[in-house]
Amino acid sequence: MIHDSATVEADVAIGEGTRIWHLVQVRPHATIGKNCNIGRGVYIDVHVTIGNMVKIQNYVSVYEGVTIEDGVFVGPHAVFTNDKTPRAVTPDLQLKAADDWTLVPTRVKQGAAIGANAVIVCGVTIGEWAMIGSGAVVTKDVPAYGLMVGNPARLIDYVSPNGERLHVDVNNPPAVVTDSDGREIQLG
Repeated sequence: MIHDSATVEADVAIGEGTRIWHLVQVRPHATIGKNCNIGRGVYIDVHVTIGNMVKIQNYVSVYEGVTIEDGVFVGPHAVFTNDKTPRAVTPDLQLKAADDWTLVPTRVKQGAAIGANAVIVCGVTIGEWAMIGSGAVVTKDVPAYGLMVGNPARLIDYVSPNGERLHVDVNNPPAVVTDSDGREIQLG
């Protein structure tokens, strides 16, 4: 399902069962997996890869260089960057060309969740089942199952795949913890 107001450009791959809502823009060569939900006003740039069963809430910007794996949740108004040193012009005030920048890739691994208004600075990897708090500014890699909050985001705990806090000493985490469902989780 692609809403009439959405703009899906040429050479885009969209998996079966994916829903693309009002005012979404999907640029050329983007790939969106099966059974995804792309909310109102989302921008998906060229060459972005989005896995299966991903939920991207309203007004998220996903720029070139971003890979989002299966089962990821991205909260409303979150944004991904893709250039560590952005400028509109060169030092002699000439307008920069489209290739006058360095693309810095970002990866969000399966099952991760990113809260509303979070900023994901390019060049990081967010580990599987990690959780990013609302409004966090992620400037460094996030470990699998890590719970990050703040600006800059810092690790405050670990979470299970169902989002339950595990109450782990982040300075000396055990290699394995067991959540309330009896699931063993590899932290180290």
